[in-house]
Amino acid sequence: MNSTFYPTKDYKPAMGKRLRTYRQLNNYTQENMAEILDISLKHYSEVERGITGLSIEKLIFLSERFDISLDYLLKGNSAEPSLPSPMSEIYQTCPDDRKPYFLELFKCVNYLIHGDMNHSHKKL
Repeated sequence: MNSTFYPTKDYKPAMGKRLRTYRQLNNYTQENMAEILDISLKHYSEVERGITGLSIEKLIFLSERFDISLDYLLKGNSAEPSLPSPMSEIYQTCPDDRKPYFLELFKCVNYLIHGDMNHSHKKL
């Protein structure tokens, strides 16, 4: 067994973009996020720009806070949605940076159907 680790690419820039998208979807500023995470604004700004990362504890907190998987947050991988075929096809062909908007749209539709804010924030 080869015990040498060879990273294929740095995960931080793509993760930073995903964090920026979720931050914007939730109407937070970088200042809000820095405060929530108990880090400096400079540090959080560097996270979004892919210069630095976050501790595993902070990543787990973000995963729970925004209801996103660590696999998606760190690597961009996500489970395939169980949607009707045409919707699934649209989602699968959607650019990664637009997928959160697609999912947010479904949360809004869910709210319109159920009329209960508690239902609108569950995973679809």
